[in-house]
Amino acid sequence: MHKDSGSEGESQTGRVPPAQQRPDVPDGGRRRFLGAAGGVAAITVAGLPPLAVVGGSTRAHAGEESSGDAHLALRKHAYAVRSAAADADFAVAIAPHPVNGDEQKYANLIGSDTRGLPHDERGEVDRAAFDATLKAYASGDPADFEAIPLGGKRKQLNPIGSLAVNLTGCVGPQFTIPPAPTLDSATRASEAVELYWQSLLRDVPLSELTNDTKNKDVLAAVDELNKLTAFSGPRKDSGITPETLFRGTALYVDAADPSGQTGRYVTPPGTLTGPYISQFLLKDAPYGSQLIPARIRTAAAGTDFHTGYDEWLAIQNGIPPAKPTSFDPTARYIATGRDLAEYVHNNPAAFWSAALLLGVGPDKANAEFGGFGIPFSKSNPYLKSKTQTGGYSTFGLPYAQSLLPVTASLAIRVAYWQKFYVHRALRPEAYGGLIHHRIANKVDAYPVHGDILNSAALTRSVGKFGTHLLSHVYPEGAPIHSSYPGGAAQIAASNVTILKALFDEDATIPNPLQPDPKDPTKLIPYQGEPLTVGGELNKLAWNYGIGRDWAGIHWRSDFSASLALGEALAINVLRNERHTYREQFEKFTFTRFDGTRAEV
Repeated sequence: MHKDSGSEGESQTGRVPPAQQRPDVPDGGRRRFLGAAGGVAAITVAGLPPLAVVGGSTRAHAGEESSGDAHLALRKHAYAVRSAAADADFAVAIAPHPVNGDEQKYANLIGSDTRGLPHDERGEVDRAAFDATLKAYASGDPADFEAIPLGGKRKQLNPIGSLAVNLTGCVGPQFTIPPAPTLDSATRASEAVELYWQSLLRDVPLSELTNDTKNKDVLAAVDELNKLTAFSGPRKDSGITPETLFRGTALYVDAADPSGQTGRYVTPPGTLTGPYISQFLLKDAPYGSQLIPARIRTAAAGTDFHTGYDEWLAIQNGIPPAKPTSFDPTARYIATGRDLAEYVHNNPAAFWSAALLLGVGPDKANAEFGGFGIPFSKSNPYLKSKTQTGGYSTFGLPYAQSLLPVTASLAIRVAYWQKFYVHRALRPEAYGGLIHHRIANKVDAYPVHGDILNSAALTRSVGKFGTHLLSHVYPEGAPIHSSYPGGAAQIAASNVTILKALFDEDATIPNPLQPDPKDPTKLIPYQGEPLTVGGELNKLAWNYGIGRDWAGIHWRSDFSASLALGEALAINVLRNERHTYREQFEKFTFTRFDGTRAEV
């Protein structure tokens, strides 16, 4: 059950903090070391403030006594910090993991993700093959994963990787998200209506998503989505408008519901302001003597896949696509939903570029090689230093860059744990198959809600593509893992949270731009409300997530849940980092996607 929280920036408390009670843990080398002298003591090292280190008698390695007390103290301090961080992470309780019940409700597993396994001619999975996956998920044994039968050549994407042990932060079971919408629900149907409209509007310029638009298809989409009471897209003045159409939301667990069953949608601050595409995707990023260009190679208009049943069934079985993407020969700025879908197809340098744009100042001699030059967060200890600056080690631009890929990997472990081991929710492409069979083949046993079956979006899609199947931008469809939550959005949310913590999110983006509606190979000035760093980073996060919706491979709930989940993971990483610093540093402060203030 989800609650729509309404207007942009509305705050909420989010997930209930887990119990912090220290658990009993097995005795071992670390525990004996910490307990040898009754805990942590403070010692003073010449020239340094006191370090919290482990007290008691320990046996030094050869050469340590001669190297001086400071060296030994730093070694002990490092051990104490890492041990304390491990204790704090271990103390976070296992979170509740409610599911939508579809896997238990449907014996033929039509509500679950089964792609890549063998399917019959109707697209229903071989039960024994699915049971083999459940056995592997239950055991975690690599041999069981190798025994999973495949329907084609495509392999499951890294399910066992989610069981890797993190050396930084908590593990998957300590995080939670609300259950995915049920197969037969109005919520799931409303998300499908949105996806069918996105498939129809992929080649419409995003500049048409304004309140003065004359585009009849955009207005029809707004009209239909406004009629769906279960739809959770962002609203302004109590309604969906062209300017809020297909924009981002975040889905948090409702703090008032300890079971985790209830979620609440919010619109992240700043994301309804200005152009649809974030400023971080519209400017070349300076990378030393090189540039990371903002113009992209995009798929040619009208290049759509999965509109034939045989093609669709082959993709469900994990058979590689027969047709490649046709590309537009002219690189351009992201100007359509199809462009955004293609940009997020294969791990672009979005957050690396964002860090460079934030941390590199304007180049007066050559503006092309300059960034936004955004100040660091006011909590950065080097802002007040007379003799030092941050760098690769701590608090500089290279340090910010170093945290991004590490956080991304940890975020994916958390998201994939939810995908494989908890929710296993079906992808939109599989839902499209159910619609096809329900209408074309009169399979009434497929409980697709009437809000999509009777929608104008579906009727128009049949008229355009000649099928009830959902058209896709990617020839291979979705990766071979379940839909909920979104992995790409998880990376986006975690990386954006890191950047909001390290840079001044209240600063204004200088000289904002937008693609020229007449020629998307060029940019023109944006003139409107000021765009803040925090708002444009929030926009970057949902741009990255909803680009996969434009492609047809994810639902709104997928990227929305990942914004909150990725944020929680990044906060966990920052909390661990915060205790490693030698600088006089108080805390990270930034604004969450739900508008509340985080202090880490």
